Parts: sequence; structure tokens; C-alpha cells
Amino acid sequence: MKRKKPKPIKDIISPKAQFHHFPTFFKINPPLLMANPPPPISLSLSLSLSLSLSAHNRRRKGQYQSKAQAQQMRNGDSPLLARATIGIIWAAAMLCTCHSRADLHPLIVVPGSGGNRLEARLTGEYKSSSLLCSRLFPPVRDRDGWFRLWFEPSVLLAPFTKCFADRMTLYYDPGSDDYYNAPGVETRVSRFGSTESLRYLDPHLKQATSYMATLVESLQKVGYVDGKTLFGAPYDFRYGLAADGHPSRVGSKFLRDLKDLIEKATASNKGKPVILLSHSLGGLFALELLNRNPSSWLRRHIKHFIALSAPWGGSIDELLTFASGNTLGVPLVDPLIVREEQRRSESNLWLLPSPKVFDIEKPLVISPFANYTVGNIVQFLNDIGFPEGVQPYKSRILPLIERLAVPEVPVTCVFGSNVKTPEKLIYRSKAEGFDEQPEVVYGDGDGTVNMASLLGLESLWKENRKQQFKVVTIRGVSHMSILKEEIALQEIVQEIVNVHANHIESSNVQR
Repeated sequence: MKRKKPKPIKDIISPKAQFHHFPTFFKINPPLLMANPPPPISLSLSLSLSLSLSAHNRRRKGQYQSKAQAQQMRNGDSPLLARATIGIIWAAAMLCTCHSRADLHPLIVVPGSGGNRLEARLTGEYKSSSLLCSRLFPPVRDRDGWFRLWFEPSVLLAPFTKCFADRMTLYYDPGSDDYYNAPGVETRVSRFGSTESLRYLDPHLKQATSYMATLVESLQKVGYVDGKTLFGAPYDFRYGLAADGHPSRVGSKFLRDLKDLIEKATASNKGKPVILLSHSLGGLFALELLNRNPSSWLRRHIKHFIALSAPWGGSIDELLTFASGNTLGVPLVDPLIVREEQRRSESNLWLLPSPKVFDIEKPLVISPFANYTVGNIVQFLNDIGFPEGVQPYKSRILPLIERLAVPEVPVTCVFGSNVKTPEKLIYRSKAEGFDEQPEVVYGDGDGTVNMASLLGLESLWKENRKQQFKVVTIRGVSHMSILKEEIALQEIVQEIVNVHANHIESSNVQR
């Protein structure tokens, strides 16, 4: 009997648009299968077979190694395909049972900047900048006055963009040496421990504001269950961390909450240590957590750390954010309206390019006033009109980005390459200064983070033979599409398979 051609995965999971902070594959009938139960199968093999199925479904006509092989696959004459199909069905049956889920190491997802919802509440201290931005806006909120601050579609409309920026702005207090919300604005994250607020930034606009939905679905298809073996760690991404000896009230609380979540996930999964999976800025927080805890705790609670698109040494794109404001491609938004909010974000200061990673002699910004390298960021902050950033940058950020210490747990970095990424900014008008959008010279990276930063840990740790460290580079995959594209999702799941099978070795793999 002629077999039906597998349905391409693009017809099952449609691509989705992505907003960014300004700042299964087939179905089975388990009862039929379990009437004649298969022999026991290991978890790592089950995951591998499921991964093989997804890869098989993704192939298109003409993409097999040869026409003869393609004909064999269409006719169902391949012995390998027959054996694999039987194994896949067994694996899928196993993944439908509680037994397979119990074998999984719990996995905690730490999102990037703007990668989860943020809620706000206004108190009597709040001073509105306009009538539209009064305490009555927005009209929809819960019984305690909380409303969704990020992401809210009204940010796309100019009058409300200013309102959004005012409410998102942080303020550095030199006296207490810490960051705070604007007066009268309280903020919180919702559903800590769940991936719910990481999937869609607006639950009413799922297609437009999908963030980690596709990645979470891929994890669920290999047996992960939200709240049991799969957990999310949302946080207030405007805040960052500081060097030793400096307070960081909000960022430090997030690390305590994350540590508590890790311990609970391990305890509820029969003592199995956790796999940490981060994206972008989340990787910096995760690495700091690892480096701020003793080896005994790490051995007991951390199985592996997988970092996606992590900006270990910051990015040159962040210089554009500070100088001229950055809409990151979101239409209708004036970058100058959001520039002040972006400058005052503690985490944005953390993401400025690091002198530990970038060439200290290479000009990154060229202007009529001066040329700026990573060695004179302080002058850059002064010249763009943000002297308030100098003290926290020098005292809190520079010592923090200097260390990037070895965490004593296995680390895998997965990121895209061969995507044009801002490498140099050129300002030509002395009259407009930094209020104009610059000419951009591009280089290699993932579209947001430069290759030097993505490879930052490899360059710093290459002499440390005790640190287990793997790098996986995927050509043509961008900073955000790594969470959605099939080739990237397959690679991420494969790395999780390798962790379960203890098949991780130090290497540099290019796809």
C-alpha cells in the first residue's frame, strides 16, 4: 500500500511574528499500541527517536541524499525507515506515559530581556505626564489594580508610547547605590515557576506576540510537562545585577527565587538535578547564579546549563540604544521617545560592549565629536548626554563584566551566525548629534549580538581544561528565530537528549 507523504512541520506549526523588548509532530493511538506493549526503551533513545521523527517530517522532496533514496523513502522500501518507524511508535508510546516523564531531568527556562509579561499598579504617589497617562489608564485591570505593562499594544501609538516609557523608567539613586521604579509605580511578574507568561507576551494577541511558545511546544512533545518537569523563571528584565559590595535589590531577589525554584524542582523530581535553559540576557543571570553558589550546591542541583544566544560581552547594538534610542524594528514608535527609558534600564547598562571581549583599540562609534571604543564608554555616556550612567557603569557594571568566571558545571552555548549584525555606528551631522539614526556598518553575529560576544566564553575559557564546554553554531539563525526555526529547535532538543545520555563533550560544532 502506498504511503502518504509526511505532512511538513511548517503546515502544523505556522511561523509567527515577534515583538521584542524596547529595552505531535504526529498523533498515535496509545490504547492500540499498548495492547501489544513494546519492550522497555531507554529515555535517551526515546528522545532520540522522537527527534528523528521530527527531522523526518521536516524533509522536503528533493532534499534526500539521492533520488534513489528519495524513491525508496516514498515507497516505504527502506529497511532503516521501517525499523525507525517501529522504534518511533514505541518511543511515542513511552512518552505518553508518566514513566517517561519521571525519567526526565527537570528543566527551567530563563527568558531574555522583554521575554515575559510584566504587570504594574499605580499608587497615590504616581504623577502622570499627560491626561492620557492618568491613573485611570488603562481602564482594564484586576480587582487589586494590577494591569499588564509589558507587552501592551497601545505602546505602538505615540501618545501612549510616552506613557509606557514613563512607567517603565528606572531611576538610579546614588545615595543608596541602587535602582528603583518611578514614584507611584509598583511592578511584579506573574506565574513565576510556569512557562505561561513566557509563551505569549499578550495572551489576546498570541500570533503577534509569540516568544517562547514554539520552543515550549517542542519540549512538551518530548515529554516535558509545565509545572512538573518544565518550569519558567520570569523576572523584571529592566533590572540587572551589580558587582560584589553593591546592592541590587530586585536582581538579587530574582536569583534567590531562581535558586529556590531549582531546589523545589530537584526535590519534586526524586532528586534529579536541573537543566538550565536560558535565552539572551537570561544567560547572564543564570551564569551569575552558578558563580554565586558553592560547588556542593551545584553538584546536587545543576545537571547542565544550555545558553541560547547569550551576549556574554554585551553588544554594539546597545550603543545605538543608548545614543539614539532603538525600536528594534517595531513600527510607528519614535526611538527618541523611548530612549530615556532605555538608557535608565539597569540591564541595558549591563549589556554595553565589554572591554574583556571586544577589541579595545577598534572604534565602535564614529561621530563629529569623537570616536569611541570599549575603552572609553564613560566618555561616550557623557557625550550622548547621559552622565547619570557614569557612576553605576564604573562602580557596578565594569567589575561585574570583568569576571565571567568558570561555573564548574557543564555548559553548552547555542547561537546563530552569518546574520548581519551592527558592528560600527557612524554619525555624520554635528547639528543633529546623536538624535539622528546613524549609518550602520554590519559584521557577523546573530543580528543582535556580535560574534565576539557570542564566543566570549570560549575565548576566555579555552585554557581551562577542567571546564566542560560545548559551542554549537547554526548558520543563518537570528537572535530571536533560534526560538522558532525548525533547525534550531531540533538542535536544542538534541542537546537536551545528549545531556540525558551524558554524551556532552567539549567541542565546537557548526551547522
